[in-house]
Amino acid sequence: MNQQLTVTEIQQLQANLSEYAPVQEALTTLATEDGNLEASFNKLWQEKKQQTPPIMPEGKSLWQVTLKVLREELCGEEGFQAKVKQYLKNPKSAGAFSAIVGYLVGIAALEPAIASIIVLYILKVGLNIFCEYTQTNEEMPN
Repeated sequence: MNQQLTVTEIQQLQANLSEYAPVQEALTTLATEDGNLEASFNKLWQEKKQQTPPIMPEGKSLWQVTLKVLREELCGEEGFQAKVKQYLKNPKSAGAFSAIVGYLVGIAALEPAIASIIVLYILKVGLNIFCEYTQTNEEMPN
């Protein structure tokens, strides 16, 4: 699932979250990558890690593997879900956004700008969809 942010969404986020530098770096990268979240993730990874993203087994990208691991970590975590819901109540709150990013940085040891890209993805697709997407066909209810 390749999600993109529109120019309008990026501009709105830049205005709303102007007080939080890591998201501004992420949004600048998104703007140069035409809103493509995966391409922005890869570009920031390369810049921050000083290496190209590694090739993953079975043709999966680092982006896909990262999201899968984070789903397993985050979707049962009430603290993370509470932070997302708090931000959604006030999407102009840089403090609430930075709390989500900080939580992600804490559990995944990611750079804040990279974590910001992942948070933007989760917010774009929605927390419930992000979490449901982890279920295999055998776990899905009929």
